[in-house]
Amino acid sequence: MKLTHFLLIGFFTLTSFANAQEVKKNAVEVTGVAEMEVEPDEIIFNIGIKGDNKNDLATNEKKLFDILKESGIKNEDIKFKSMYQNLYSKTKIFTKSFQFKVTKKADMSGLFENLNQKWVSNVNIAEIKNTKIADFRKTVKINALKAAKEKADYLMESIGKKVGTPLEITEIEDYTSDMILPVAYKSARVSNVQMEAADTGIDFSFDNIENIKLKYSIKTRYEIL
Repeated sequence: MKLTHFLLIGFFTLTSFANAQEVKKNAVEVTGVAEMEVEPDEIIFNIGIKGDNKNDLATNEKKLFDILKESGIKNEDIKFKSMYQNLYSKTKIFTKSFQFKVTKKADMSGLFENLNQKWVSNVNIAEIKNTKIADFRKTVKINALKAAKEKADYLMESIGKKVGTPLEITEIEDYTSDMILPVAYKSARVSNVQMEAADTGIDFSFDNIENIKLKYSIKTRYEIL
């Protein structure tokens, strides 16, 4: 029993010594940064419609779905958001809001020309997306790690040293890097755009949309040889 006890003490002492040696290793710490711009291939729109009464609202809702369908938007890409009835106003107003998804296959110019109706209260962009964004994020992170390694290499070469085993790799959280926010239009440089029913001057086409900007930072710590 005593021998086992001493062996365990020896094992823990050796482990602690090894850990201490690991901490004392000479190391270089660097941060790599990578960026990428990705073209969006989907746009999510909010749209509001109105009617003088429930029947009028139902008629306008059917018109809306017909217009969206004619532009190549499927029923499953249209979602009901909310309904509102102002019964206390002198002129009772009935409204409904929806979201619909547009891809590059849709006829954007024809769509918004047809939506320029009195019963359309507003149209605005809720979100822009790229269906392969997860793959692009991985690529940017890998490029950031490669940039960190390259930086460590040339820094160590400048003092006659070499980079050894990576001791630590940490992804730095950047809350502004890959957030897909309401689009900024190249013409107006604003964060959100709303089209009133009488306004036909806004170009909602994909060509007029800012790219999605991805940026990631990777902090690394390498052993110095």
